[in-house]
Amino acid sequence: MTPDSNSPAIELINVSRRFLTPDGKSMTALRDFNMSVARGEFVAVVGPTGCGKSTTLNLVTGLAKPSAGQVRVMGAPVDGIDPRIGFVFQTDALFPWRSVIDNVVTGPLFRGMAPDLAYAKAREWLARVNLSMHATKYPHQLSGGMRKRVSLAQTFINEPQILLMDEPFSALDVQTRVLMHEELLKLWSQSKASVVFVTHDLEEAIALADKVFVLTSGPATVKSVYTIDIPRPRIVSEIRYDKAFIDIARTIWEDLRDEVLRGAARDEAKVS
Repeated sequence: MTPDSNSPAIELINVSRRFLTPDGKSMTALRDFNMSVARGEFVAVVGPTGCGKSTTLNLVTGLAKPSAGQVRVMGAPVDGIDPRIGFVFQTDALFPWRSVIDNVVTGPLFRGMAPDLAYAKAREWLARVNLSMHATKYPHQLSGGMRKRVSLAQTFINEPQILLMDEPFSALDVQTRVLMHEELLKLWSQSKASVVFVTHDLEEAIALADKVFVLTSGPATVKSVYTIDIPRPRIVSEIRYDKAFIDIARTIWEDLRDEVLRGAARDEAKVS
């Protein structure tokens, strides 16, 4: 059956995910988990530490398989690694022995693009992230924010239809993080990719996303979904002071706080 072009970019339908811990015990990371991400939509996922946020991304990539339920991408069941999906990690996935431009060009060359065209595209993407003057440098010669911009160029050059981001800016200082938010929103508005952005930072989630999914403490399921009715384009450094932003943050935090406290109590009970 041909996938419906109007189907969501991502669907998790009644998904559960169980696995064995190193000591041989069975652990349930997700239970009866449902999520739908429309094409071109920016979704943020928040929840207590260890509640299964990263597991959710692994199911979408095909790196993990559900123990029950179904995961669908672009209307079809997930079956292995999908080249339409890009992934930005918390830690930079850069080759330290390669220059900036050679890192950015890796994806297109691996996919069979002619070198001349691949390098032309890499130079174009470095210009988009304001790194043209640093093309011949190596990762260790760059600041954290510059390395993260290389990672974005490295991902967006492959024109992903779906972009999965696992706490990509958590290691950056506050000022650099805000600049990266602006950069990401600019690139996303041009690419129209569907984004799932995992974060522990509620303000970051609200500033970036169309919807925020709040997960329960593990085993995770979706507790609430909030639509962020803040107009775009957004200037992240300014909207945090808007009354609408503050009201939304307060409402979601009241919901999220209960799960954070439950998760903390559960972890304390394990220790004791």
